Parts: sequence; C-alpha cells; structure tokens
Amino acid sequence: MTQLLEVALKSSVVLVAGLVIRQLLHRRSAALRHWVVAAAMLASATVVPLTFLVPDWTLPLPLASSDAPAPAPAAPATTTSVTVSAASAGPKRAAGISPIAIVWFTGVFVAAGVFVSRVGRLLRVTARATPVHDGRWREHATQVSIAYGLHRDIAILRTRSAETLATWGVFKPCVLLPVHARAWTDERMHVVLCHELAHIRRHDWLVQICAEGVRILYWFNPFAWIACTRLRRDSEQACDDVVLAAGVAPRVYAMHLLQLARICRRPATTAALPIVGWRPSAFERRIADMLNPAIDRRLLSGRAALVTALLLACVTLPVAALRAAQTTPLSLKGSVYDPSGAVLPEVGLTLENAQHATITASTDANGRFEFASVEPGVYTLEASLPGFRKLRQALQLRTARDWDRAITLQVGEVKESITVSARRPGTSAGAPASAPVRIGGNIRPPRKLHDVHPVYPPAMRDAGREGIVPLEAIIARDGTVTSIRVLSAQVHPDFALAAMEAVRQWRFDPTLLNGETVEVVMSVSVAFQLSD
Repeated sequence: MTQLLEVALKSSVVLVAGLVIRQLLHRRSAALRHWVVAAAMLASATVVPLTFLVPDWTLPLPLASSDAPAPAPAAPATTTSVTVSAASAGPKRAAGISPIAIVWFTGVFVAAGVFVSRVGRLLRVTARATPVHDGRWREHATQVSIAYGLHRDIAILRTRSAETLATWGVFKPCVLLPVHARAWTDERMHVVLCHELAHIRRHDWLVQICAEGVRILYWFNPFAWIACTRLRRDSEQACDDVVLAAGVAPRVYAMHLLQLARICRRPATTAALPIVGWRPSAFERRIADMLNPAIDRRLLSGRAALVTALLLACVTLPVAALRAAQTTPLSLKGSVYDPSGAVLPEVGLTLENAQHATITASTDANGRFEFASVEPGVYTLEASLPGFRKLRQALQLRTARDWDRAITLQVGEVKESITVSARRPGTSAGAPASAPVRIGGNIRPPRKLHDVHPVYPPAMRDAGREGIVPLEAIIARDGTVTSIRVLSAQVHPDFALAAMEAVRQWRFDPTLLNGETVEVVMSVSVAFQLSD
C-alpha cells in the first residue's frame, strides 16, 4: 500500500463519517449540518500530520508472500547511504518518482490553477465594481450589522454584471450587487443584506475557502467533492434560517428569492467563483424549507458543536493511527553493493530485534543474503566488510515489501594519527610518527606520496601548552587533500592552523575501488606534545 493510497483511504473514512453524521442529522438545523461537514473536511486534512503524532495501531492484514522475485543486482538502491561521506564514490543515482505521485501532483497543479483563475476573476470583478454611496443601502447595512453584532467595515459594491450577487472576504468583507440593484425596493435591499451579512457573520467565506483547499489536495476523492457541495448548500440554508430569525416573513423572503433566481438565471460569474451567494440552482428545496414551519432553524450551539467534534475525533484519531501490517514471518532477503554498483560477497550481517536477540548471515558470491522467518517489528541491521564503512541501520518491517532490502556499503575511511613533539625549553625534540589504518577487501588503499610534518607552533611551545587536533579531510580522485575541517571546538587555533597547513600539502596515489578511482574520507589525529 503506497502512502498516497493510505492517505486517500483514511481521508475517505473521515469524510464518509462526516457525511453519514450529517445525514443522520437531516432533521436538525442547517447550521449544525454545515458545522459537521466543515469539521469533517478539517479532520480529513489533519489525517496526515496525526499519522506521525499518534501511536501506531496495527491492523493485521494478510499480504503478499516473500516469494516475489528480488530486484536485479545491476540496479542497487541507495536507501542505506546514510553513511555516505561528504564526497561519496561511484556514479550517482536519482531516485525514481512513483507514477501515482506524478498523477497526484498533476491533479493538484490543475485544481490549484483552476482555483487561482477563479479567484483572479473574482478580483477583477471586484476591481471594476463601483462603491454604493446610496444612503438607503448604508442605512439598511448599518441596521443589519447592529442586529447581527458585526463590527467590521463592510464594502457594498455594484458590479457591471446583471447576474452577480455574492459575498466574499474575511477581514474586509464586501457584498457584490448586480447592476440593476439601484432599482430595488427597500424591502428587497433589507432581505438581500440580511442574507449576505449572515454569510459574513458565520464566516462562510473562510470555511468555504479552507474546504476548497482540502478538495484540491484530495482532488481524486469523490467524497471531498460531495462534501464541498453539501457545505455550500447547508451554508445557504443556514443563512436563510438567520434571515427568517431576523423577522423577515417566509412568503416575502421566498418571493424575493424566486424573483432574484429568475433574474440571475445565468450566473456566469458567481458559479465560477469559490464564494457563497445567491444561486438559481437547487433553490426549490430552499423555498420549501423556508415555507415549512416545522423546520429546525436554531443556530449552532456550543454543546452541539462539541458533541459532533468529539464524534469526529473518535473516528479521526483511530483512523490516523491505523497501520496495515504483515502478520506472518517472512524471509528477510536482499543484496549488498558497493558504490560502483558491483555486488559484495562475504559481507557479514547481523539482525538484532528489540529484545537484543541477534541472528547472523553473510552474502553469497552474488551478493545475496537471507534471514529466515523474521517476524514483523523493529530491528537493527548491521553489515560490515573490511575496507568499507560499517553500516548500522534501523529497520521497521510492516508491509511485504519491507522484507526485500538493497544495501550499499560506502568506502571506508583512511585514518592517520600523528604525534608532533617539541622540546620543552632546554630539552631536545622527538620525532613525529604516523600510523595508517589497514583497508582490505576489494579496495586498494591510498598510499601517501608526499608527506609534510606539522610544525609545533612556537607560541604554544613557549607557553608550555599541548593539544590534540582531530581533523577530517577528503582524498580526492587525483590524490590531493581537500575539504579539511576540525572536528572539535576545544582546540587552540594555533594548533588547528599548524595541523591543517601540513595535511593540506599531503599527496596520495588514487584510491581504487574495483579498478576505478574514488574519493575517500580521511580522519587525522595530530597530537602536539612537549618532551622533557
């Protein structure tokens, strides 16, 4: 199961749970149904981060057996290259991108492009609109704002379109009116403003935009599209309930809604925008509901919101923690390669479980290894071969593909320890020494061609100070020493400069891996000591 498929399934479960709860509450108020769908959309978006935060809950599932053919040796993976030095050897390999990921990214890009184009169209319509300075509009807007408890400045704009009637914005909301709004009666002005300012009061624009963002991420999920549609529909009905609660007669409200729907029968602008407003589609049910005195029109209460949020949390948290895991032991198989892509025989491997029990194996002539009957769980795998860096890697075996591994061992380090001696004031100086580390296997270690001994800094010698300078450098393909750095902060700068100056002048013959030159990391320890 790929990660994208896992996310799709988990988000679908959460969205379906929200839609089911909404359906069970079909006799309750539209405000409550709107909250349930909005909370489900938000919960589905939190599935991914919660997956990494909540403890795993393993769901035993029968998966494919381990008899699947192993990957060809010619294409080793580099997933174990955590030990690669600053300059890794061998040809570089680019990790492939899953076709599912490509399809998902393409869909997100297209959906986001459509969303941005709609927002751009909305901004253009708003920029071309004219502010309404009519005193009647301002008077009605003030009355409705006071009744709703709104303290934000609300812009009322008249567009050039005969079909546009909508509301958008968060911090500076605005109401877009059609061009014929100048001829409306005071009653229609009041009805329209009651509805549009109800959207502002309920923050419907912000909720809908967040839902659109979730739909873009889950563009492939039909439940995300259904949830967005239900969210818009419940938003309109919830605002209708607010208008009726404000004292507007149901028949008067229905009459104005029908007339506006007839005038705005071709909403070329609003239908293409991610906003809420007056839409002629599906208004028959809205009219039937507003004329039905038995409809629940209560606003969203804190208790109802808390209960439904807890119900969705009881679904979201277990779903986020759910993991599909292999239940039967399989043989842990794989191959070991060097950085050039060649297989490595006689590599010693050790597998240790959480109880520190270990089993061992080694690669055959084809670089293949196998640990028989390995249970699912967390393990530590070690691999070692003279001349290569020792690998220690944590493994989590859950799905069937985890039991097939490809390991790349990196070229080992070259180490030198040098002691630089100087005579204390009044004594004779000792001779420096160096000791290279042996590198075996199919690697020919570098051989030093030009050696320069560090010089004891006179100021440090006269002060009677001693020190050890740990260095790390890279022996390039041409044998020169590059990228020298000091590994400790507890080193006097005079000692560090003296050691680096000497090591920088060293020259080696190339390091060979399977007959080809490679770069190799070199560790150097320079000890400055005073002798009597």
